[in-house]
Amino acid sequence: MKNTQLAGRKVPAMGIGTWYLGEGSPAQTEQEIASLRCGLDHGLSVIDTAEMYGDGAAETLVGDAIRGYNRDDLVVVSKFYPWHATAAKMKVALAGSLHRLGLDYLDLYLLHWRGSTPLRETLAGMQALQQAGLIRAFGVSNLDVADLKELAALPGGDQIQANEVLYNLQSRGIEYDLMPYQAKRGIGLIGYSPFGSGAGRSIRLPRQVQEIARAKHLSDHQLVLAWTMRDHVLSIPKAATPAHMTENLAARDVTFTPDELASIDRAFRRPTHKQPLEMI
Repeated sequence: MKNTQLAGRKVPAMGIGTWYLGEGSPAQTEQEIASLRCGLDHGLSVIDTAEMYGDGAAETLVGDAIRGYNRDDLVVVSKFYPWHATAAKMKVALAGSLHRLGLDYLDLYLLHWRGSTPLRETLAGMQALQQAGLIRAFGVSNLDVADLKELAALPGGDQIQANEVLYNLQSRGIEYDLMPYQAKRGIGLIGYSPFGSGAGRSIRLPRQVQEIARAKHLSDHQLVLAWTMRDHVLSIPKAATPAHMTENLAARDVTFTPDELASIDRAFRRPTHKQPLEMI
């Protein structure tokens, strides 16, 4: 299994996304819990969620799914709203997340996107939660290079462990500057929406890329996912059923030759200049 580093830990390069999970019927929720457990039972360890997802419903589902698993084997990530980014509001938000998850601490806590609260204040709040033992590490989401440089200049800014951003074949802008910046400074990169489905524009593969998938005995879906797990990216696909999770799992050890990557690059161009950070 491909691995990467997150918050000082070696983890599989495939995590488990939970956006839109926990919002359906009881039967659907049962399938979603079974999907998460399928992933955990096959070696995945990172589960990514947020207080925003279903207004806490995804966190509740995750709490149900992980009950009975060894806590030390799990890496649970959650995110707080930017309007909860003050020290006092962040503490209340974290208490709610921990309650829904049934946990005593989070492995990684992220600012979901930047709001009006000064980054200095948000950093101080996250450091206080870490010192209290309520989170093991902290980071950000949907921040660009300029934001990370601003953070780096602040007290505690060098402790940022991850940045979670949109990354897939159709959204490659981060490769120009954000990805190299994070790699140079040891900031883990979590890529969300690997299939592009969260933006409502699922990725269609042209014939030459489909031929690569067929030659490697992959579905289009599996190739798109496998491609995101290059260069130490932690990709967090969502799977709402065990069958979908099983299909995802089959992509985790796929590698590409230089010629295959070059062909994919011709179909989905690498960025040649700075692009605004995409987010959904």
